[in-house]
Amino acid sequence: MAAPGENLRINSDRLWDSLMDMARIGPGIAGGNNRQTLTDEDAEGRKLFQSWCEAAGLSMGVDEMGTMFFRREGTDADALPVYVGSHLDTQPTGGKFDGVLGVLGGLEVIRSLDDLGIKTRHPIVITNWTNEEGARFAPAMLASGVFAGVLEQDYAYDRTDAKGKRFGDELERIGWKGEEPVGARKMKAFFELHIEQGPILEDEGLDIGVVTHGQGLKWLQVTLTGKEAHTGSTPMPKRRNAGLGMARITELVHEIAMDYQPDAVGAIGHMEVYPNSRNIIAAKTVFTIDIRSPDKETLDEMDARIRDGIVTICEALEITAEVEQVGHFDPVTFDETCVKAVRDAADRLGYTHRDIVSGAGHDACWINRVAPTAMIFCPCVDGLSHNEAEEISKQWAGAGCDVLFHAVLETAEIVG
Repeated sequence: MAAPGENLRINSDRLWDSLMDMARIGPGIAGGNNRQTLTDEDAEGRKLFQSWCEAAGLSMGVDEMGTMFFRREGTDADALPVYVGSHLDTQPTGGKFDGVLGVLGGLEVIRSLDDLGIKTRHPIVITNWTNEEGARFAPAMLASGVFAGVLEQDYAYDRTDAKGKRFGDELERIGWKGEEPVGARKMKAFFELHIEQGPILEDEGLDIGVVTHGQGLKWLQVTLTGKEAHTGSTPMPKRRNAGLGMARITELVHEIAMDYQPDAVGAIGHMEVYPNSRNIIAAKTVFTIDIRSPDKETLDEMDARIRDGIVTICEALEITAEVEQVGHFDPVTFDETCVKAVRDAADRLGYTHRDIVSGAGHDACWINRVAPTAMIFCPCVDGLSHNEAEEISKQWAGAGCDVLFHAVLETAEIVG
């Protein structure tokens, strides 16, 4: 198949204007966005996106998880579509670009095709996956997980938010529960453009990250039990301090992650201390360990070493531990052909690039199980994301979308 000409580019001004227009819906309190999934703000953002897609002549489909699909026909009605997209939902204190760039980048691909009068043999479909963030309804990547057969739809519908509201009920309330069976669609390929959410590309002065792998993840919830006692009158040798155990395990996780550089990471996230009084030695702590690696063997080794270390620490402190795995997915290797299409596009367009591993989970990580998939990263300032101060430049967004444009075009096959 013929590669797109290097002169083909998207309209970066129009892409940027679309990003800024979407950011007006669900504004945050510090310049970002609060457009959590299945809220009224989410519904408003969906309506705006729908109006843009329909103005571009696209037909809409919505599945039973509320995921939106907008199709541009190809010349071959029987050819499998090329899918492109990400998510429009945000964190409670989220930025204007996480996820949104991938959805509106897909729209800009379609608009640019129309501007240039280009037809493709394969249809192209833009996707807005429901509840990628998992901020309101855990877990993250919920709709794409159901689509890929990783999660059950009934399980998804029964997820509740902090106020006890069900996902399924809220999906109906905002009017975005579709009738299309989840996972029924077949794809030739799926491409997702996203901000890096890390500092590597900016630090190295590069335009594009060619995402080859996604890190595997394990979340361990640890409960340590010691003995409540007075901080002033209990002799040091007599203490059974669950707080000290948590501190030592925090250091253990860091040391183990450092042993598997450059790609492995690990940290303690959520922490609770009981009774959490200034003059009582902690009788119980509950905390989560997050470890990630693009290599499954490494991830399993880190897990085993952490568990062994917890036993040793607890024996020395005369406290007990319970360890429960509360989250997990294996490392992802993205499709070689799709990854090559991204790399070739960056080369053709003259953008500097490097191969990179995604440290965060994305819808593409689940879709990779059912279709050939690849991701494209653009830099973000200071690597900051999941924060209202998240920022990218118009040039970075345009370069990422140019690469997306070329990768999609090459895969969808230009006609004529």
